[in-house]
Amino acid sequence: MELIWLEDFVALAETGNFSRAAENRHVTQPAFSRRVRALEDWVGAPLFDRATPGVTLTAAGQQFRTGADELIRRINQLRRESREAGGMEAATLRFAATHALSFTFFPQWMRELESRATLGPIRLISDSMQACEDLMLHGEAQFLLCHHHAAAPSRFGAQFRSQVVGQDALAPFVAPGPDGGPRWSLSDGADEIPYLAYSDESGLGRIIEAQRFTDRAQGLKVVFSARLAASLMTMARDGRGVAWLPVSLAENEVAQGRLVRAAGGDWEAPVDIRVFRPTARQSLAAEAFWSELAVR
Repeated sequence: MELIWLEDFVALAETGNFSRAAENRHVTQPAFSRRVRALEDWVGAPLFDRATPGVTLTAAGQQFRTGADELIRRINQLRRESREAGGMEAATLRFAATHALSFTFFPQWMRELESRATLGPIRLISDSMQACEDLMLHGEAQFLLCHHHAAAPSRFGAQFRSQVVGQDALAPFVAPGPDGGPRWSLSDGADEIPYLAYSDESGLGRIIEAQRFTDRAQGLKVVFSARLAASLMTMARDGRGVAWLPVSLAENEVAQGRLVRAAGGDWEAPVDIRVFRPTARQSLAAEAFWSELAVR
């Protein structure tokens, strides 16, 4: 059995579609299908029902799913811990952080923590929420820094826990019009407002969807989508439409007069900034860092 077979299984279980899962795994669909079949042969039972319009898990697949994520994470973590024990890899703190927080909250947060304790080497990977979750699930990162809202849970189960380390909010922003007010206002009830949306990989998109803001504003029409808030902010600043952005990310643009709010506070979603970690014990450096967070 190969580790990539487990990762393929998780990708297909999450997407329910062979072509999309193969694309996510950066492999051709025929090669992907062969690897899934090889895993089923190793297990000795079909894991997927291919007769349905969307690929679904069989009873055997559902049972296998209960431990697949944790097994992937533990294998990668064991490999990394063994390297550390053998002196092949330094005891570095490995963070995954969503893009917006990686260059707004993260640097200031590190300065604050380093003023109280010595953290040692730090490695940061910045990406979409989906990619960061994959890093955590596969044991490639010890901590994940992200925006979080209870109505839009992450992909993590009981094998992970988290702490709140900050607060933020998602609010609708738009370029100003000639009078300095919003070029488009959600309060006006316009028939059509260009909407700059998050793509499926985005954790912020999950939060906006859970808040059902787009259902309240019937005039919103998607004209552009991207996985990163910074991309949507640039488009909003250029007058392309309305985008829900982290207030912490947009504040400089607002101060410079390049963005204004498109609606009042009832269109805003308060969110936590959380750090996630595996429940299982990690390296001495990682556990020391977590203990430092606990005494904030």
